[in-house]
Amino acid sequence: DRMEAYLPADRLEIEIDDRGGPETRYAVLIGHGSWTARLERMDALKRFLDRTGWGNASRIWLQGDASTRSYERLNLDGEQIVLMNAPPMTDGPPIKDGKSYSQLAHLAENMRPFAAIAEYLRSLGLSAPEIHSQDFHHGFLLIEDLGDDLYSCHQQKGKCMDALYQAAVDALLKLHRQTPPSRLPVTDGSSYEVPLYDRTAKMIEIDLLAEWFWPQVRGNAMPEEIRREYELSWNMALDQLSSDMTLVMRDYHSPNLLWLPKRPGPARTGLIDFQDAVLGPPAYDLVSLLQDARIDVSEARERELRARYIQLAGFGPEQAQSFMADYALMGAQRACKILGIFTRLCHRDGKSGYLRHIPRVSAYLERNLQQPVLDEVRQWFSCHLPEQDRII
Repeated sequence: DRMEAYLPADRLEIEIDDRGGPETRYAVLIGHGSWTARLERMDALKRFLDRTGWGNASRIWLQGDASTRSYERLNLDGEQIVLMNAPPMTDGPPIKDGKSYSQLAHLAENMRPFAAIAEYLRSLGLSAPEIHSQDFHHGFLLIEDLGDDLYSCHQQKGKCMDALYQAAVDALLKLHRQTPPSRLPVTDGSSYEVPLYDRTAKMIEIDLLAEWFWPQVRGNAMPEEIRREYELSWNMALDQLSSDMTLVMRDYHSPNLLWLPKRPGPARTGLIDFQDAVLGPPAYDLVSLLQDARIDVSEARERELRARYIQLAGFGPEQAQSFMADYALMGAQRACKILGIFTRLCHRDGKSGYLRHIPRVSAYLERNLQQPVLDEVRQWFSCHLPEQDRII
């Protein structure tokens, strides 16, 4: 049998061979406009899977995240693997110094960083997925299947989280004891330079609150004078950030962590989202974990696990005090970024579900603002955007 669907304009035909029935069947897909590129990508993916021996695998779509990445679980003769489908990013319009947001914030524009950092994490004995095959040009990876037991799902089922959080903290300790790498080998034989989480990147993320959150709360763009005060207060706060440096995975929280109880020690925490990793403050990933934007982490649990990190890291009183200041700084910075991103996801991308997390993130922000290192930022928020007004 042969079925054709005809659409006007540019024509792209892809033959899909279904050998499951008594006769060979073909489907010819003909698209136009944006569908031409989509069909070309479908064809490239089919060729990639055929080339790697997974062309006849059954495919099950997996829940993704807020990014453009998508995931599928492939099953072939009882073996499972995960397909990571991540189209290379195209830069948006320049917003500062001729650079786009993704360039300024050091976001991965292809899958080479993921592959390089995955291999580095695995070399430390941490549970990042093994890379089996890659097509960096199109953005296809076949990676180890680490399962479905996400930290967030574990908590939603009412299970005890103590061992999970301890393993996640211990994984960070193991990572932070290493000298941070500035350049890493990539599986295709090239190398990848890990970007520095510099002042520009931190500030461009902080400005997401001004660009997206403020207009939805206040009904108008943030006035220039108020915005200058906002940025000045943040620059004064960031001047106090320590120079301590490690590899920061950047999205180290419940939707991106998997529970692997059969593995030893820190390897019990599976890592699946680190392509935007940078060289930055060790406190960043810890506060990302313990001030989780999507699930509630009690203040008592936060204090206990933060104390565990400080104790096992062997910090003296001065080091502990410096770390606590960095923790508050990065917690508040991250909260401002997330308030902007979640608002943008709703009003630009139609993903309104993220708004339910706004009160939690706002409460984290308020908690961090009580620390002396953020005095100027706290004064700005008290004057212009107090907690009771941070409601959408």
